Amino acid sequence: MSAANKSVVVIGGGPGGYEAALAAAQLGSEVTIVERSGLGGAAVLTDCVPSKALIATADFMDRFSAAKRIGVHFDGAQVPGDQGVTAHITDVNSRIMDLARAQSRDIGERLESAGVEVIQGAGSLLGSGRVQVLEGVDDVLSGEEPAPHDEDCDHEHTRRELEADVILVSTGARPRVLESAQPDGERILTWQQIWNLAELPEHLVVIGSGVTGAELAHAYLGLGCRVTLISSRDRVLPGEDADAANVVEEVFRRRGMTVLNRSRAGAVRRDGEGVVVTLEDGREVEGSHALLAVGSIPNTTDMGLEEAGVRLSRSGHVEVDRVSRTSAAGVYAAGDCTGVFPLASIAAMQGRIAVAHSLGDAVAPLSLGKVSSNIFTDPEIATVGVSQADVDEGRVDARAVMLPLTKNPRAKMQNLQDGFVKLFARSGSATIVGGVVVAPRASELIFPIALAVANRLNVDQFSATFTVYPSMSGSLSEAARQLHEIAD
Repeated sequence: MSAANKSVVVIGGGPGGYEAALAAAQLGSEVTIVERSGLGGAAVLTDCVPSKALIATADFMDRFSAAKRIGVHFDGAQVPGDQGVTAHITDVNSRIMDLARAQSRDIGERLESAGVEVIQGAGSLLGSGRVQVLEGVDDVLSGEEPAPHDEDCDHEHTRRELEADVILVSTGARPRVLESAQPDGERILTWQQIWNLAELPEHLVVIGSGVTGAELAHAYLGLGCRVTLISSRDRVLPGEDADAANVVEEVFRRRGMTVLNRSRAGAVRRDGEGVVVTLEDGREVEGSHALLAVGSIPNTTDMGLEEAGVRLSRSGHVEVDRVSRTSAAGVYAAGDCTGVFPLASIAAMQGRIAVAHSLGDAVAPLSLGKVSSNIFTDPEIATVGVSQADVDEGRVDARAVMLPLTKNPRAKMQNLQDGFVKLFARSGSATIVGGVVVAPRASELIFPIALAVANRLNVDQFSATFTVYPSMSGSLSEAARQLHEIAD
């Protein structure tokens, strides 16, 4: 059967789902997306897009704070430090959510123009090649577990059954909460609930120092909040390059954030117009608001997955191979519900790979060794390929060079005080196998390193490429030249 004669049903309209749908439509298949919360999913509506927009707002305010350091004064006006610039959180959040909704509409228009049918509702598997849709379900992305498919809902919602040659499950994940810290949407919040704040927190206590916790702690600090970040590990961002994480933590502290390392939250409770976070060692941290950033849970319950032969891990994630196949014939999965790598870019790639494999198009299995990722703190942390831990623990035989940006002429002009570039090159061949950039807009600077990793360039090829002078990218070329000297 050709791709044009196959029907594809996608459950979930996030990055993995809508990118897969577009790819399948391009190949000529009849495609249907079932989405219960809004096209774009949490990534567009409550997570990635809104959080990065909030961070951009905080970074814009920080430019005013830095004005005096570069000799710029505001005649007749105050600047931050004197707090002449303030964030009005209702206006900020209104703009952010308008942006998110606009992005969701753009996705809908792309799908419509590609001929994809979009059904608002909840999808579940009925068995081989069959999807049940409870139409009309319209969940608000609040971080709560999606409501199960209740048989008593027939009087409110229409049930229909779809036949499919290929089924893709891309239902994402929701915030994990603690039994002793239940969000109320007012003072105790998940990262999907903060967009309804009516006032800027006076003192925000962020529980969890992973990517989400660190990014939002940075954002609210930049907006003028007092912030306490509770980390159960020795440092913030424990899963990242240690040198990079140490730089960010040092910046956090220098800017006034309280960072509590080796401190695990035991409970959170409301206390009048504030909150009290009780640590497991008995200490208490009082604040006006608490933000839970302690991981996520896949949206895979009450969908008939296991009954249809789809194997789930102990954590509830859908188990997939490198071409996104599940254990059930004709059923694929993509995105955060698989637990492969919680990035929108990975979800989208998994979805496209699933479509290519299922419809007989050319396909290359997912390769995580070439994935670049970014943490949107200030400075940002961008990484690709081999890590320092891989080298230190003997998994990869490679050498590294790290250059501080304080020596870079463009960085000096921009008054940058923190950051570095780090390159890893395989011993012997001097092939570039990884890198770390800690800098403003590191998300842009990592791209040439990602190109080098993907195309297996050696340090000589990399450094022989002209860079602009002065530029931040000049430090990338210099690091490659130094690795050539070591390789000799």
